[in-house]
Amino acid sequence: MKWREIEKNYKDQWVLIEVREVDESFNIVDGDVLASSKDKNEIYQKLLQIKPNEFAIEYTGEIPEDLAIVMISDRRSARNGFLEQI
Repeated sequence: MKWREIEKNYKDQWVLIEVREVDESFNIVDGDVLASSKDKNEIYQKLLQIKPNEFAIEYTGEIPEDLAIVMISDRRSARNGFLEQI
């Protein structure tokens, strides 16, 4: 599913996406939605259950100003090409 479709179909929700394609800035272009919820903790729980290889957690609404975001990567991501340019 294209990112614009995900934003439209899952408005103002957290989504767990199995990523199929990113652009040169690592923005999601295409992927499969594995889970969605208004509660981000449900998405984290689903992530621990299914453990996808190449995934992203995104919010499709306006990001709250008081939200802190932590990015974690591992060597598998780098080998798969997602972090080659960083």
